[in-house]
Amino acid sequence: MALLHSNKQLLFAGVALLISILGCLTPVFAVAFEVKNGNNTCIMAELSANISVKYAVANKQMNTVLVALPDNATVDNSSTCGNDTVAPLLVVRFGDGHSLSLNFSRNASDYQVDTLSVTLNLSDSAVFVNSSTKAPMTVSSSSTGIKASLNTTYRCMSATHVTLTDVNVTFSNMRVEAYLPAANFSKEATVCNADISTSTPAPKTTPVTTATTAPPAPTTAPTNPTAGIYNVTKSNETCLLAKMALQLNITYQNKTTVFNINPLTTVAGGACDTNSSTLILRDGSTNLTFMFMLNDTKKFYLSGIAVATSGGFIADNKNLTYLRGTLGRSYMCSAEQTLTVTSVFSINAFHLQVQPFGVSSGKFGTAEECQLDEDNMLIPIIVGAALAGLVLIVLIAYLIGRKRSHAGYQTI
Repeated sequence: MALLHSNKQLLFAGVALLISILGCLTPVFAVAFEVKNGNNTCIMAELSANISVKYAVANKQMNTVLVALPDNATVDNSSTCGNDTVAPLLVVRFGDGHSLSLNFSRNASDYQVDTLSVTLNLSDSAVFVNSSTKAPMTVSSSSTGIKASLNTTYRCMSATHVTLTDVNVTFSNMRVEAYLPAANFSKEATVCNADISTSTPAPKTTPVTTATTAPPAPTTAPTNPTAGIYNVTKSNETCLLAKMALQLNITYQNKTTVFNINPLTTVAGGACDTNSSTLILRDGSTNLTFMFMLNDTKKFYLSGIAVATSGGFIADNKNLTYLRGTLGRSYMCSAEQTLTVTSVFSINAFHLQVQPFGVSSGKFGTAEECQLDEDNMLIPIIVGAALAGLVLIVLIAYLIGRKRSHAGYQTI
């Protein structure tokens, strides 16, 4: 019995480790929420969350499932700005009867999340497969570590974990502020310890953005990056396939940095849906997310890119139209192309081939080549045709000249 108990402990420890690893693959695209009292905004939040849940199934066994906060999560009507007797409350509702709530309090100088609560509908068979309990499950914790100075935004891009009974919540890419003095996040931020580099002093507050008019310091570009092959699976089948060599250009705090994504140290993750798919690449402390969309004409395109680094740099753009292709086919571009995301962030892509929808048998479909590749192929054809035409003109001139030369001699 002691050995069996030990094996169970090892099993649960392994599952917890797996959940922790999966938590690191949280999409960079955070979901935004806002609580208002009339026209006045009192709570704003942008965050990603992975919720791991251990629940009972038949024969007194336990299953563990990972529930990601979806991008269609909404603010529940029970959310409130509070008053003299009621604390501010953000309640986020998602899926089939699930919710996550943050209850705030304040003193003269700080505000904090007093209580984190999670309610899960265990009768949701799509998530909690074979659950032996159908009643809702609600768990709470008063140890969240989410605390900030008043009139500053709490910011934590790193993964942070809150442990509840049979539930673990992993937050990342998080910005939240209660008791807002205006209708938007404050310019100053209280940064969590995980985001603060150990090589620099830890200030209590730091500006979210730094305005400067001086030109950025130049940096030496590395060699061209190595191509990596990445995939996303759904139901044990490949739903997104990508091959690409990536080089990031970031301008931050008056310094331009150019560095490559190393496929040997990069972990890929993501998700696939009917009309949207996401590829998440994590190379060390750099998180890079690509979001693809499929429109009504069965054409796909890269609709968004986001990046977050441990140094505090964050940038994203969800209004892109790069890498256009047809459902069931792949987009391919061997030539170097620059994907401009913002004025301070761009990606140099080499040897790129991607298929975010309609992957069959784990292989790329027929490639649709980019205009750059077609132009590169067209130039040699034009040059070759011009040379051939020149040779033909010289040959015709030679034959005409030779014919005239023979015509100048008469037989006697």
